[in-house]
Amino acid sequence: MNQTTYLDRLTGLDGDNAPFANERYRYLRHCAERGATPASLEIKRKELLWIAAHLGPDASEGVDTQALQRMATERQRLRGAVTAAQRVVNIGRPWLRFLGWWREPTVVFQYQSQLEQYVTWMRNERGFTPSTVEQWSRMIGRFLRWCDQTNRQLRDLQPEDVDAYFVTQATGRWSRVSVANTASTLRAFLRYAAKRGMCTDRLAASICRPRLYRQESLPYAPDWFDVQRMLADAETDEPRDIRDRAILLLLAVYGMRSGEVAALRLDQINWEGRTLRLFRLKRRQPQIYPLVSSAAEALARYIDTVRPPSSCPEVFLCMHAPRRPLKAGSIYDVANRRFVALGIDAAHRGGHALRHACASRLLAEGLSIKEIGDHLGHRSAASTSIYAKVNMQALREVGAFDLGGLQ
Repeated sequence: MNQTTYLDRLTGLDGDNAPFANERYRYLRHCAERGATPASLEIKRKELLWIAAHLGPDASEGVDTQALQRMATERQRLRGAVTAAQRVVNIGRPWLRFLGWWREPTVVFQYQSQLEQYVTWMRNERGFTPSTVEQWSRMIGRFLRWCDQTNRQLRDLQPEDVDAYFVTQATGRWSRVSVANTASTLRAFLRYAAKRGMCTDRLAASICRPRLYRQESLPYAPDWFDVQRMLADAETDEPRDIRDRAILLLLAVYGMRSGEVAALRLDQINWEGRTLRLFRLKRRQPQIYPLVSSAAEALARYIDTVRPPSSCPEVFLCMHAPRRPLKAGSIYDVANRRFVALGIDAAHRGGHALRHACASRLLAEGLSIKEIGDHLGHRSAASTSIYAKVNMQALREVGAFDLGGLQ
């Protein structure tokens, strides 16, 4: 019995007058396409039928967490089990989100409206990218919540209050880069707030960010021997290891970013032409790479033996249902697990460390900064030049240079 026939049988059990039948069927089909088992679909069907019967006719206008919790409490009262209430929440919330009916809870604090106004200004007046808007709003929201929690009024803030924020929040927790970025973001917000009479205009001018020097830090590349150990550790017949080895090879051989690995699609692999078409995030344009044999074999083994049937175009999917595509954070976890399991000492233990290892290896093999930058998808040589500082072979040659009798 195929999935469509099975779903038709499931929904047919509910009768013709069951509420929100089309909405429930679409969601169950969505779950089936992402690998949900028949047993899981049966549980979802029963819970969704009960939830649908308790939704009002205006459900499409939005259902909040309080409404769903009331349904969960009623379900628990009838069934006499805490798990019954939790199942209502765990199944109902993803369904409502799928339909676009879920009303996300908003944590309201004293300066919520000021933050929302600034976000609108960043997006509409300044034209900031969604990523910048999200990052800045998070940093500013953290500061405004701190003001709210410490009973500080925005209109009465003094430079000493801003200093207290950095002392209490940043000390021992934030890097110099994080402190510098937060200082710049707060300075921009406080300039905006002063122009609108929310605070004194002295605040923005009082914020001094730590000075950052170009190439002041060393790249945090693990030794290539350790990279080989990670690849060897993943060379087993376990499904997770098969998937992880393919991911690790993309990170180490092509220097891909975690987001680029997560976004990789099946149609970007040209098996006949033995090429890989990557969309570099910083360059925002595709690049064609040769599909090296080790990566090709790892990808083919994962796709042929481990990757579940799915309508998702992305290559890498979750190991368990729902079979959704991996996110960039999951790619970090794949690399981090190996660093920890093998006891590899490194300043950073995510996928980006393997990207640095790729660059350092190419430099050791004699490639130019321009060639390495092109391989990594950098937009400028300045982004790549940091690796010139760790060419240990070149430094040894300098150190061995015979100066003769010169003092």
